[in-house]
Amino acid sequence: MAKRIEELLEMIVKEDASDLHINVGLPPMMRARGGLEKMDTEPLTPEDTVNYMKAITSRDHQEELQKVGGTDFGFAFKDIARFRVSVFRERGHIAMALRLIPFRFFTFEQIGLERKTMEYLLTKPRGLILVTGPTGSGKTTTLASMINWINETQDEHIITVEDPIEYYHQHKRSIVTQRELGVDVPSFAEALRRGLRQDPDVFLVGEMRDLETIEAAITAAETGHLVFGTLHTTGATRTIDRIVNVFPVEQQEQIRIMLSVSILAIISQILLRRIDKPGRIAAFEVMVATPSIQNLIREKKTYRILSDIQTGAKWGMVPLDACLMKLFKEGKISFEDVMIYCYDPEQTRAQLAAEGAIDSALLKQDLKEGILEKKP
Repeated sequence: MAKRIEELLEMIVKEDASDLHINVGLPPMMRARGGLEKMDTEPLTPEDTVNYMKAITSRDHQEELQKVGGTDFGFAFKDIARFRVSVFRERGHIAMALRLIPFRFFTFEQIGLERKTMEYLLTKPRGLILVTGPTGSGKTTTLASMINWINETQDEHIITVEDPIEYYHQHKRSIVTQRELGVDVPSFAEALRRGLRQDPDVFLVGEMRDLETIEAAITAAETGHLVFGTLHTTGATRTIDRIVNVFPVEQQEQIRIMLSVSILAIISQILLRRIDKPGRIAAFEVMVATPSIQNLIREKKTYRILSDIQTGAKWGMVPLDACLMKLFKEGKISFEDVMIYCYDPEQTRAQLAAEGAIDSALLKQDLKEGILEKKP
């Protein structure tokens, strides 16, 4: 007999898992400690997955599922957690993926970011801060922690636009207005345009997914607001290029100039499996917009941004390769993951070898296995 949905959700929270997967023909599966694990129950029937869906999905979202084959929403589970849910059809059956969104906010130290740099950026009166990385890399958690810090320390009006709302923010020193796509407002761009008339100080744009939204976010940053956004890119160089290339060729020069003036920082992150204890840990690349970097953006020389990041420690910048090496030397991540995710495997390997941080025999074995070949 299938477990009740409440039992499954309680197990996800108890095991500190990140996701729950519901599919016909398989037992419920959770992503814990970086991998997928089957729960101790029978494979699910089509009736089981439909019942699970109906237990947590509103009538409006069920209608959307019927019309377009999928729906996304967030919901609170008792008083211990929130979940972001994607319900969809696959092979004619109902399936679900649920992402655990903890209620508590993390400090910058817990996330792995330098507090001094973050506080410097978050007290700026205007500008654009981008948090980037692949799906599931912790961007939402990082942004929520930034918004919570402003909420606790500044007298601001914060407007967030999300799809769906994941972390709920209580009003503390700031006012936090949270708008959900499809419920409170039809689009990110529309929310930004309307929000300019609502006496805002800070905007959070859940996802800068199209030209209209990107243009509205840059304009809001230019006109005296602190704007946060996310992109599914990796690294500062790719992020800048992605934003510029969204626009028609005739607009790209203007966007480069606007972006060079408005950009404050780009924080790129990936999540890696820990080897010292169960769980995952984030590795970061942090770019802070100096006059030199602003000039590189204007002059179409984004390929040189990485060099500025590597020499920008005094500005609070962190190269991804340096962050990965630090985590490896602290015994938190594997050498294999360092080689897979770093920008320059040969240079990173040479530096670790020079510092005596890797065993030469193990290194030769790893090289034979081809781990220096990057993932696509």
